[in-house]
Amino acid sequence: MKLAMILWLAHTLPQPVADPMCLATTVYLEARGQSEIGQRAIAEVILRRRDSGRWGDNVCAVVTAPGQFAMATLSPNQRLIEPAAGFTAARIALAMAWNWSHARREIVPGATSFALSSVEAAAGRVVGRIGDHTFYRSSSLAMR
Repeated sequence: MKLAMILWLAHTLPQPVADPMCLATTVYLEARGQSEIGQRAIAEVILRRRDSGRWGDNVCAVVTAPGQFAMATLSPNQRLIEPAAGFTAARIALAMAWNWSHARREIVPGATSFALSSVEAAAGRVVGRIGDHTFYRSSSLAMR
């Protein structure tokens, strides 16, 4: 499936259906080769950003904000070709959405961004490193 199809669905489907799809797709694109805990941490950053309202008030708006996540930076012609990784990302996305709204067990407390550990990231305090990603907390992100 091409990313273009997922982007179209994200704007067409009702939000309660589109958000888990956007979360799963972003986890897949950003961290499919990482451990489950690393993929969960990516989802946590996305959900925290949604709660802040700075990038949008739903997951699809957050992950498609210009220049922020792979859904907005990759070519729409990008193909998602690893079905097992897609299934894992979907399972993790659903579990994290439930966790975030019920138990809120944080993996990277306060993290509002991440970058590949080999890339120097924007200003922020390092919260942790998981796999190939370093997670940061920005002091300028006000939670609502």
